[in-house]
Amino acid sequence: MSSKTLRSGLSLVLVSMILAGCASYSGLTTEGKSVDAKTLKAGQSLSGVTLSPAAWPKSDWWKSLGDPQLDGLIREALHDSPDMQIAEARAHQASAAAYAADAARMPTLDASAGISRSRLAKDQDPRGQGDAYATVRNISASFNYNFDLWGGQRDAWEAALGQARAAEVDQQAAQLTLSADVARAYSDLGQAHIVYDLANEDLKRTKQMLDLSQRRLSSGIDSQYQFQQTESLEASSEASLIDAEKRLNSAKIALAVLLGKGPDRGNEIARPNILQPGAVALPSVLPAELLGRRPDLVAARWRVEAASKDIAASKTQFYPNLNLTAAAGAESLLGDAMFGSASRFFNIAPTISVPIFDGGRLRANLDARDADYDLAVAQYNKSLVKALGDVSDTINQLRDIGRQIGAQQHASEIAQDSYNTVVQRYGSGIGNYLDVLSIEQQLLQAQRQLADLNAEQIDLSIQLMQALGGGFQAETIASANPAPAKLNN
Repeated sequence: MSSKTLRSGLSLVLVSMILAGCASYSGLTTEGKSVDAKTLKAGQSLSGVTLSPAAWPKSDWWKSLGDPQLDGLIREALHDSPDMQIAEARAHQASAAAYAADAARMPTLDASAGISRSRLAKDQDPRGQGDAYATVRNISASFNYNFDLWGGQRDAWEAALGQARAAEVDQQAAQLTLSADVARAYSDLGQAHIVYDLANEDLKRTKQMLDLSQRRLSSGIDSQYQFQQTESLEASSEASLIDAEKRLNSAKIALAVLLGKGPDRGNEIARPNILQPGAVALPSVLPAELLGRRPDLVAARWRVEAASKDIAASKTQFYPNLNLTAAAGAESLLGDAMFGSASRFFNIAPTISVPIFDGGRLRANLDARDADYDLAVAQYNKSLVKALGDVSDTINQLRDIGRQIGAQQHASEIAQDSYNTVVQRYGSGIGNYLDVLSIEQQLLQAQRQLADLNAEQIDLSIQLMQALGGGFQAETIASANPAPAKLNN
């Protein structure tokens, strides 16, 4: 290459870079500011809570609830649930997009070969005869490469890679959500069995009262009106039992749906054991390590990182771009030398493109990427605030519900003793019917409230495991991706 040619090329590049100033992104910036977890105070809300470095849940945290059948059901759901299939497909989509963005950075080389046979019409033939035939053979190869002078393609690839990593973490979050939903549905099924038992026991009591009332009526102690009241109470108890059975069937179907199976699968599930709530304790490093223990927070951080790379890629669109294309091959008529010097051709075309005036399209695109970044930061902040709120709210409810259960257990025992006494007096002909009716209703209410509190304690234990990340650790994901960069304030 001559010095004159080199000088011309350098001059062209210089002029292009000067002209690039015509398209500018000055004045466009992001506004999103990430929340520092250290500024979110929770000391007072969590005062008095046991702290332990070992309080983080294990990946199979549901085993601590004490029912082997639940372990099998959760594993069945993680294998068969459509929710997991959806999460896997989304992760696959994001991974394919990252692969495509990486492929776009690579040079391309294409080859083609062909042959064509043609006959000219009379009005196309310069000789005016219309009997000219021709056969053309060709073979060629083409090359194209974008030099990515400013790293825009690499930034686009890293943005797509960040989205892929976020989708992979989302898959872990979906597993946590599904396992928690199955555990809660299993607890609901156990509660439905208990409510059914209470309704059945209540019906037995009302039948006993009806029998006693019949004898008192026959002895002239009670009136027909009092007997009819007892009959009405028995009918109400039967209706409650039917309602409890309906709730039990619904609980079975809801669990079967989470397993990804038909409703009949619910009928195959044995009655759950009484689940054991987890101990109320918190990790001593909360909230610092919560950022890496909650999959939703990790995914949100990856999306912020990806959004920042999208901004970097968009900014490079304002700069000059250098592209190289080249082609070579041979083309000849049938009978000519296919690879002779007269048949060979080639071309090399380096191209510099410069954005000068585009009506504001590049600025609009960059502004949209800035907005995407602000949105990603805001969603991260929301997830962080919600995560700490979830932990604090759940731990406070768990801390107090034990005392509620103790008080309600005492109330239930008193109601049972009172009921036994009043029924004995009523059967002996010296008790008051209204006393029996009142105490019976108190007993039923006390038993149901106790069952509800026990179920709530189990549900809160499950919620705490979920709020603490369910044993998720970022370094355990399949691709062993490094953690996202620390967010800038």
